[in-house]
Amino acid sequence: MSTSTSPTAAQAIDALVRHEAWAAVRLRDSSTVTLVGGRRSEVESLLDVPLEQGVPAEGRRFDRLLAVPFRQVRERGFEAHDDGTPLTVVDIDSEVEVPLDALLDALPEEPIDFDDRGGFETSDEEYGAVVRRIIEDEIGHGEGANLVVGRHYRARLRAWDARKALTAFRRLLEKERGAYWTYVFWTGDRYLVGASPERHVSVHGGDVRMNPISGTFRLRGHDQPEERKQALLDFLADEKEIYELFMVVDEELKMMCDVCNEGGQVLGPFLKPMTHLVHTEYLLAGRSTRDVREVLRDTMYAATVTGSPVENACRLIKQYEPEGRGYYGAALALLGRDRHGQSTADSPIVIRTADVSPDGHLKVTAGATLVRDSVPEHEVAETHAKAGGILTAFGLVEPTGSAPEGVRELTQDEDVLIALNSRNQRLSKFWLTDQGGSPPDPSLKGRSAVILDGEDDFVNMLRHVLAVMGMTTDVVRYDDFAAGALDGYDLVIVGPGPGDPRDGEHPKIQAFRAAVDGLLAAGQPFLSVCLGHQVLCSRLGIPLAYKGIVFQGTQSRISLEGREENVGFYNTFVGRAGGSSLPEGVTVTTDPATGDIHAVTGPHYRGVQFHAESILTEHGYELIHDLVLDLLSDTGTQPGSDAPADPRA
Repeated sequence: MSTSTSPTAAQAIDALVRHEAWAAVRLRDSSTVTLVGGRRSEVESLLDVPLEQGVPAEGRRFDRLLAVPFRQVRERGFEAHDDGTPLTVVDIDSEVEVPLDALLDALPEEPIDFDDRGGFETSDEEYGAVVRRIIEDEIGHGEGANLVVGRHYRARLRAWDARKALTAFRRLLEKERGAYWTYVFWTGDRYLVGASPERHVSVHGGDVRMNPISGTFRLRGHDQPEERKQALLDFLADEKEIYELFMVVDEELKMMCDVCNEGGQVLGPFLKPMTHLVHTEYLLAGRSTRDVREVLRDTMYAATVTGSPVENACRLIKQYEPEGRGYYGAALALLGRDRHGQSTADSPIVIRTADVSPDGHLKVTAGATLVRDSVPEHEVAETHAKAGGILTAFGLVEPTGSAPEGVRELTQDEDVLIALNSRNQRLSKFWLTDQGGSPPDPSLKGRSAVILDGEDDFVNMLRHVLAVMGMTTDVVRYDDFAAGALDGYDLVIVGPGPGDPRDGEHPKIQAFRAAVDGLLAAGQPFLSVCLGHQVLCSRLGIPLAYKGIVFQGTQSRISLEGREENVGFYNTFVGRAGGSSLPEGVTVTTDPATGDIHAVTGPHYRGVQFHAESILTEHGYELIHDLVLDLLSDTGTQPGSDAPADPRA
């Protein structure tokens, strides 16, 4: 097994391409490029990937390189087209670090020619029509907060080979900046060439990191510096862009709360300058004792390339995209060991990437994050911008001019930083601080809760918040619900999920109705959240209606128990007061302008339309604590009493 770092860059490249499978990867802004090559195999599951044990050999960091296809999301039980794209594993025999400058001098610069320059399969008008249909028929009917649907650019290259792939890689190294990975990867059956800005997940010594990126500011080279600054400030103030990022943070927090035993802390926001784009992003950090392969599996895939909730988004992707995604929206990964012998993983999302077959068939996929107030023309433009960098490297799109000067300085401008960081003033302090080691509430320690899951991993965030309070939790999926499944717990939470609460033919709504009816009849303490709250309203005889404005990933200020609260909503439907009388002992908190019911209070139950566990709910920890304590207290402690505050506040 070779670990030499002594050959020249040209020799290293010549040796690299002799391997059965190989890759050249620049990790972030490293001054070196990592060249790895080895033997190729295919496995069915991420858990079938072998892991090495012990301290690695001198000069070695990585043992295996993976190409994980999108269809692998079926390991989580989610839907996806089975297009046969393999889960490819490269057992690394050679690992060489080459200085970036030396590699650029040695990489080929060959003409890249085409038999067919191709184009997007769907026209801009057709893609815009899909955007409108998703907003109206899916997001507008409660089927999630956002969705990413891709469109494909196809072309046919002439006399394609490894040297031309390395040429495209060279151009990316020269022209693109800010990427998490810049790479060319010969998997043994295709070339993947790209500059991905976004981390999927990384694991080092049990530390887990995720990097939700959303919001795209397009740089225009002709702007004067002051014009560009004002345009960036306007972008940072755009509510659509703000909430689009908050939604994906919520979605990846759901994953962090699943894989990390101490939840996830949110750091940022940050600006990520690239060559012709600036993105907004957060960093999520936590600790996990899970196998790195399990972390990779349980974080498939980021909301930034699927939508949220992820499970339902995958179902809709299968419905709206006529073919499988291949590797688009999925992940690559380098698995290795640190100097103490602990397993490591470093994984980017496969975006801004060309997938090229050995005979030169090229496919580049780009998608936009569609939310309730997306403008189809803007989303079409975003797909062009996202595909532009990699298409330029192949000569399929004319360069838009040199990168504007002073972009990094602009992203550090004090006015810009103040505008950026003002976003956190509206967010939950619970998630912005480290929750590890927080003392439990003695009055709740050891109490038990069960959550009825309606296909929304917000249940993971609820579980984490309850665990910090000292409670134990179990989860029952709606499709596993049966009589007695919720018995024996101190508290039941009828949870959130996508869907139409009026659809009595849907198995999920049938299960939720049966659960709520049983809890009402038994007098068992329970809390209903979002979809669960809507079902509770319907069982109490309160009519359900569409919201006047869809609230998918929206923060709103409401009056609750005599105090003003900023809370996060993810709902298309709502219980609405005024259509019928309330049962005895039931009170509601409503929006005085619309009659929308924000909260229901009954003898042994509570319902809230908002997501107190969301990062969008400023005092979410305290609100959940008060609701739980109120339901479980023998003395009937009311929300807003002297209950302990959030220990991290």
